[in-house]
Amino acid sequence: MAEFIKLYDENPNERDIKRIVEVLKNDGVIIYPTDTVYGLGCDITSNRALERVAQLRGIKLAKANFSFVCEDLSNLSDYTRQIDTPTFKLLKRALPGPYTFILQGNNNLPTVFKKKKTVGIRVPDNNIARAIVKQLGNPIISTSIYDEDDVIEYTTDPELILEKWDKLVDVVIDGGYGGNIPSTVIDLTSGEAVLIREGKGDLTI
Repeated sequence: MAEFIKLYDENPNERDIKRIVEVLKNDGVIIYPTDTVYGLGCDITSNRALERVAQLRGIKLAKANFSFVCEDLSNLSDYTRQIDTPTFKLLKRALPGPYTFILQGNNNLPTVFKKKKTVGIRVPDNNIARAIVKQLGNPIISTSIYDEDDVIEYTTDPELILEKWDKLVDVVIDGGYGGNIPSTVIDLTSGEAVLIREGKGDLTI
């Protein structure tokens, strides 16, 4: 049975954040709010939890396109190659916000991601997600939770999310109703901004 924890974006309760981080450090899997859709996540350093997330999404871990949710841009150099000034300015303008930026990864990427050579970086405009990452001390994985109903592609109601995922994850965070439009994905690996998926993020950044 998953723990159901209510948090408020304006001021997430520190004790609850610590509890969630404790779960993540023990190979736990959580569902948490972002500035777009609810995400399925775990600690990027936990191979066991990463395998669980991949299994839940029905994909092989080696082929998974998971994003790293960071607290801010200070984590970038930990996982990406040196970024030129125009790219950094673009990231600074857009983040925190509803974007996933694909960048070239460096040798510090967790072993399971090294073959991919790239990493998707997210800094959501959501205090709950960023507070979790800050307390944990490294990024968490983000992959959207899909609804099997074709009409509602993403599940937005935390109570319904709990109903569906109760026996599959360790914590479901109720951060209010989620959105149903995913993040805009932009590939910056070539030095040019290439749109991969148009989502919630404004393309005029």
